[in-house]
Amino acid sequence: MAITRQLFGNLSDGREADLFRLTNSSGMLVDVANYGGTITSIKVPDRNGKLDDVVLGYRTIEDYVQNPRYLGCVVGRHANRLANGKFSLNGTQYRLAQNNGPNHLHGGTKGFDKKLWSAALVTGDDPANLQLNYISEDGEEGYPGELNVTVSYSLSNANELRIDYRAITDRDTIVNLTNHSYFNLAGSGDILSHELTLNAGAFTPVTKLLIPTGEIRSVANTPFDFREPTMIGSRILEPDEQLAFTGGYDHNFVLNDWNNELRWCAIVKDSSSGRVMEVSTTAPGLQFYSGNFLDGTLVGRAGKPYEKHAGLCLETQHFPDTPNHPNFPSTILRAGQEYVHSTVFRFSVVR
Repeated sequence: MAITRQLFGNLSDGREADLFRLTNSSGMLVDVANYGGTITSIKVPDRNGKLDDVVLGYRTIEDYVQNPRYLGCVVGRHANRLANGKFSLNGTQYRLAQNNGPNHLHGGTKGFDKKLWSAALVTGDDPANLQLNYISEDGEEGYPGELNVTVSYSLSNANELRIDYRAITDRDTIVNLTNHSYFNLAGSGDILSHELTLNAGAFTPVTKLLIPTGEIRSVANTPFDFREPTMIGSRILEPDEQLAFTGGYDHNFVLNDWNNELRWCAIVKDSSSGRVMEVSTTAPGLQFYSGNFLDGTLVGRAGKPYEKHAGLCLETQHFPDTPNHPNFPSTILRAGQEYVHSTVFRFSVVR
């Protein structure tokens, strides 16, 4: 097990951003930048042993500074959307940036994806471990409380990439952290032929502004039923109001049997390469996004544009707009308590 470090580039203020490579004995490679805590590359073998990059990414630090579609980064302080950029806590209403129409998205104008994190390396063991830390000041992007956040990336010899999130605050606040990687197990093309299974019997419908209505709806007899292995593109064009709102899938799924313990939530298979990715998490929800807003304007590391459905996101999280829906699992973090959330991506192949 090993972690190497190299200069990724310089930010506009002269600070250096680094790129860390985690490797294991199976030949898997994971690159993580301390700018945004961003996964820039994951290379895993196919059924014939050929390595391909299975996440979307850019070539330069300048591209990641722009990064309008949040490729690979940590998003927070509160992932996903908050309606009208506001929430109430302890009788006080807080107003946040409205950076997605009238709504607040992924932590605001300069969320955690726009921050340079400090880094510490733990090597010599299985798994090798990269620890990134960021201290978000009281009032940053409108959120109350100083929040001390650590995100750890570890890679095992079993081809398991684990992300552990921890945070503490000196004042009551809200926290919902996730990673926003776009996966394509084929390494190119689109993800419509990928087969997806979700451990979810319900989802949270949204308004046309993509804010949850508050309803928790059964997936039965809908295009959102992935309880059995289903090709992503098989029902994506069905005449369903929810699909029409988002141009595909961009919805939070309510995971079965949530108890803060690690359990499987998704399995993705690509028949062309034989690659399989199994996702486990401690979170209550999973945002499945089918890359609907990719439109060819973003150019990837290979010099090719990312067209619609070029990648899929599986964002393990609490539900969107949770602070404004008392029936959703709470994202309140009290002073002196610790936020803990873990997600594991396990890669394998089928012959």
